[in-house]
Amino acid sequence: MPERRPLIAGNWKMHKTLPEARTLARDIRQGVAPGRRAEVALAPPYTALAAVAAELAGSDLRLAAQDAFWEKQGAYTGAISPAMLADVGCRYVIVGHSERRRHFGDTDETVSRKLTAVIAAGLIPILCIGETQAEREADQTLQVVRRQLEGGLGTLKPATGAALVIAYEPVWAIGTGLTATPEQAQTVHHFIRSLLREFLGAPAEAIRIQYGGSVTPDNAAILLAQPDIDGALVGGASLKPELFLPIIAAAG
Repeated sequence: MPERRPLIAGNWKMHKTLPEARTLARDIRQGVAPGRRAEVALAPPYTALAAVAAELAGSDLRLAAQDAFWEKQGAYTGAISPAMLADVGCRYVIVGHSERRRHFGDTDETVSRKLTAVIAAGLIPILCIGETQAEREADQTLQVVRRQLEGGLGTLKPATGAALVIAYEPVWAIGTGLTATPEQAQTVHHFIRSLLREFLGAPAEAIRIQYGGSVTPDNAAILLAQPDIDGALVGGASLKPELFLPIIAAAG
């Protein structure tokens, strides 16, 4: 089984002006331990991508985008293409985040189109999947995860499967302070791994599956110790170095 390097990604969402983004990126860059095991990525808003790229230059921290459109160019007001994100220095692109699904109408079909376009541009998608509170209470977690994963992957070929990250984010735990127990999270991560084997075959073993949903310094270590949890997609805590840096350290 290949060793999967943990990926700790900070999703800044709609936060930070340019001066604030530069300061936060600089503080994180200066605070991460050399020789750490975890890979680190920062996903600022579009307006701050170039500024954060400049702050990360010369370091091994990666730049990520929070979304992308699937076309290369054209009359799509307000949209950003994967090629533009590659040009500014991104390595990762988040697709299918529950907030994009809820507020902006993303569907499994459009998420799949974004994922395909991101891979075609030479970038690595972080595909977000996860159930709502109502779906969990109705015992539909595994059905929802299967539907979103299968729909999001679309026609992805096994040969390109390793250039992919999955983020399991139970919607009920995002920004609520609620967190899946390590056992709950591992159960779903293990199920996702089995689905990846079903859909993609051998490359499934190398695909990293992050956990997201109110990850904090207090729960990071026990979550990251689970065998099928390969990192974290961190929201609110990624906006404060005093919270984000201990989460990175917890990954080794």
